[in-house]
Amino acid sequence: MKNKLLLITFTILSFVNVKAQVKSPSDFLGYELGSQFSRHADVVDYFKYIAEKSPLVTYHTYGKTNERRPLTCAVISTKENLGNIEEIRKNHLRQTGILDGTPTTDKAIVWLSYNVHGNEASSTEASMKTLYNLITEKQDWLKNTIVIIDPCVNPDGRDRYANWYNQVKQTPFSTSQDAAEHYEPWPGGRPNHYLYDLNRDWVWATQVETQSRLKIYNQWMPHIHVDFHEQGINNPYYFAPAAEPFHDIITPFQRDFQTRIGKNNAKYFDKEGWLFFTKESFDLLYPSYGDTYPTYMGAIGMTYEQAGHGRGGLGIKTDQGYILTLKDRIEHHFTTGISTIEMASKNAEELSQEFSNYFSDLDRKYQTFALNGDKDKIDALKELLDRHEIKYSNARSGEKISGYSFTENKDGNLITTHQTLLVSTQQPKGHMVEVLFEPKTKLNDSITYDITAWSLAYAYGLNAVASTKAYSGKSTTETSNINNTVNAEGAGYIAKWNSMKDAEFLAALLKQNVKVRFSELPFSSEGKKFSAGSLIITKSDNKNLEDFNEIVIATANELKRELTIANTSFVTSGPDFGSPDVKLIGNPKIAILRGEGTSSLNYGEIWYFFEQELDYPVTAIGTDYFNRIDLDSYDILIIPEGYYASVLGDNSIKKIQDFVRAGGKMITIGRAVGYFAGKDGFNIKQNHDEENKDDADKPNLTPYSMRQRESIKNNSPGSIVKTTVDNTHPLAFGYDKTYFSLKLGSSNYGILSKGYNVAYMQEPQVVSGFVGSEAYKTLENSVVFAEENMGRGSVIYMVDNPLFRSFWQNGKLFFANALFMVK
Repeated sequence: MKNKLLLITFTILSFVNVKAQVKSPSDFLGYELGSQFSRHADVVDYFKYIAEKSPLVTYHTYGKTNERRPLTCAVISTKENLGNIEEIRKNHLRQTGILDGTPTTDKAIVWLSYNVHGNEASSTEASMKTLYNLITEKQDWLKNTIVIIDPCVNPDGRDRYANWYNQVKQTPFSTSQDAAEHYEPWPGGRPNHYLYDLNRDWVWATQVETQSRLKIYNQWMPHIHVDFHEQGINNPYYFAPAAEPFHDIITPFQRDFQTRIGKNNAKYFDKEGWLFFTKESFDLLYPSYGDTYPTYMGAIGMTYEQAGHGRGGLGIKTDQGYILTLKDRIEHHFTTGISTIEMASKNAEELSQEFSNYFSDLDRKYQTFALNGDKDKIDALKELLDRHEIKYSNARSGEKISGYSFTENKDGNLITTHQTLLVSTQQPKGHMVEVLFEPKTKLNDSITYDITAWSLAYAYGLNAVASTKAYSGKSTTETSNINNTVNAEGAGYIAKWNSMKDAEFLAALLKQNVKVRFSELPFSSEGKKFSAGSLIITKSDNKNLEDFNEIVIATANELKRELTIANTSFVTSGPDFGSPDVKLIGNPKIAILRGEGTSSLNYGEIWYFFEQELDYPVTAIGTDYFNRIDLDSYDILIIPEGYYASVLGDNSIKKIQDFVRAGGKMITIGRAVGYFAGKDGFNIKQNHDEENKDDADKPNLTPYSMRQRESIKNNSPGSIVKTTVDNTHPLAFGYDKTYFSLKLGSSNYGILSKGYNVAYMQEPQVVSGFVGSEAYKTLENSVVFAEENMGRGSVIYMVDNPLFRSFWQNGKLFFANALFMVK
């Protein structure tokens, strides 16, 4: 008894000693936690301070944002564990098979990610309290647990929100929902610098934050990952278990353990009298979330959602009549975070064993995905797989692989070449491989939170087969060097036009004032065939450009574009270089709308496309001063997705029509197409199901309990459809006669009676994902991409957004064609 009392006394003194050594967040910051929104720099300073003072914490910078803020994480455990942390990490990875050897560790690895949406800002505040509590009061849990805290996944978005709020809030803060401090201006703090939703970027890894985070995530592969969020002010708190649909690859243990964590969270919430809900809204299907991605990587992946969001501020009166404060929100997130760590510590051995079981299960429906296609597209896919450390190989030429054909949507064959890519599910990350490449998404419930189809074979525009047999290939480590040489005496050079890399090459030449042509028809030159859209760079067009040859060759070599030397402008077949069918590409001046009414996400996708993928200048124009702009300075006007009825009036419509009729080009995307549909002068019209267009006049006898399920009949949350392509039109240069499009939303538009229908469906062909029964009917005779002439200019309709989240790689060339090829 005496020894036990001594041990208890020693433990209490240890905690007291630790508390005496380190300051709480409030003491360090100089204000009570929750009384202000902390700047990201102050949060970083607090984590640095704790790491310097406590032997239980190490703090790391793993990257930088576009606005140069650090991306950081803390590793928290006992002094003994941190002294042996690299061996613990390696032993953990041996459970997955990523590293060879027999694992000997039973440590639980818990990763907590805060503030992926910048204006869901309470969680970063909670991260500081969680860190302090762990090292001062929960040291016993750390004996068998490693906790990784990323205090702010999205620093740029957080500071955009926090800085704005700190500027406009009243003192004392106003709880009225009408107060300015509860209405963020466009674009809000939710997205990152390029206005991307980072919670939907885990798989696609287009953003620097995601790319940096994946490098360290793959070094750890945690047992549990929690993504902390906020939702509307009138919802209480959401935690696991998740809603249906669950992807069928999720194991019974993963389902069960998230429920056990949820029950532990509920115990603490019930004790405090806090409301919560589970099993609703937030499903586990779309793979690019902060809960699903870790789940498909073997973890217990969960989303925690606190009421508040960007409207919450320091305090707001909800519709139920109570005041929701930032302090409340911090306490709730702190409680679930600590509860989750507790469950990990108490069940470390079970977590470790089940994690190992997940990776040792190699029973897959498909064992190999074989993919053929343009080298640039294959290389782009390899780059994505490399980010996730997924293994692949190249096939041996001439082999026939049988299985489900993505192109034919039925069983078929693929004949391999030396660059056919093989991706096997018989590898540590095989579950993720199957999820990313599966031809058809299996849905056990049609009510979903996000898109329902994403297969990489379609997204990258590759001819693919999913085989139930295992095929082995060879290493893909060899690299091909491009070494073009100057053609001083000849007519010029020819380059292919098949991929975004080709568009990047064109943009680079135009910026250097190199004049480039393209052929509207196929042709042959000196026995070599070239498709329509091929680039022709002639000495004749560039007589006045000093160092013409050197510029072209250096640019092609830098971007690894293989040029064909054209010794003469006289071709074997097709149009000669001086033919009217060989058009000169302009150096277009491009404007894009941004601001109120515009979808910040789509604007961000276009902004990112120009700056990071095409590397070509674009001018952003605000909707609030659009009518004061002289459009004569521009050749192209891009109207992103958005709702423009309240920001663009009749004067704007006339201004745009005058611009197009005078020779300009307008590109409209997604919901922006709907703004022009049916207006005088525009041929595009909404496609309605004739049988149901008068439903508004019919009585609504749908039971109240079925209202949500009934409504999905009109929805298309994101599916893959097969379209017919007129690839003789410049908008479709570089494409085959079939294109698989990601269909978003339920607004469809009829095939143009005047103009050019470039990608369209006469009969609906949904190859993967969910489309409601009524929405399905509107796909008949609908257009996906089209061009309409107006005066001397043209309007391009892109009903499906080809730049959606930057992951639908095969759609991007349509957008480049709209910029450079369509005259």
